[in-house]
Amino acid sequence: MKLLHAVAAVVILAGACLTGRALYLHAKAELAGILIRKAWEESVRTGKPYAPWPWADTQPVARLEIPRLHYDEIVLEGATPRTLAFGPARLLNGAAFGEPGNLVLAGHRTSWFLPLKSINQGDLIRLQWFDRRQHKLRQRSYTVSEVSIIDPSDTALLQPASDDVLTLITCYPFGSSPTSPQRFVVRAIPSPDRVARKLCRRGCQA
Repeated sequence: MKLLHAVAAVVILAGACLTGRALYLHAKAELAGILIRKAWEESVRTGKPYAPWPWADTQPVARLEIPRLHYDEIVLEGATPRTLAFGPARLLNGAAFGEPGNLVLAGHRTSWFLPLKSINQGDLIRLQWFDRRQHKLRQRSYTVSEVSIIDPSDTALLQPASDDVLTLITCYPFGSSPTSPQRFVVRAIPSPDRVARKLCRRGCQA
């Protein structure tokens, strides 16, 4: 009987520890999200990079929205494992914000990019970033043109591009399954209204 009581006490203690750790990690993630969003707002206000906390090795560089999914997250610079723990992030070997080419953003399948499981071809994606050369907040709208599930060795959609494209990538399947042998990729192109304005400007210049 004493042994059963001891085992029960150990089980309860272990459960309490695990619950406490889960609550701690959740609270930590919530606080990090608040600090990151405040840092983004400060960067927009001042026009200068602003770290979310003093020892951070990244900073918020953009805001990613998918209206139909009610998705609104701040994008961090540099998709390292440490940075991806706090939000979606830009791959440094892709195009920079506002520059032509393939802009690639990555995020975890269990958190930041979990909502992508409901994304559809034709969905609108909005991206805001601060142009520090011209000291302006800029926005670009994209339309989802392709949703793919690929093998990790297939890097065709991550390659540099001459046109302006946005690529979102995460592991697959979504959720907390123990393995993620594939990749989920969303490719988006500039929205038709933006393309029309660009062609109009070219025509006027010609």
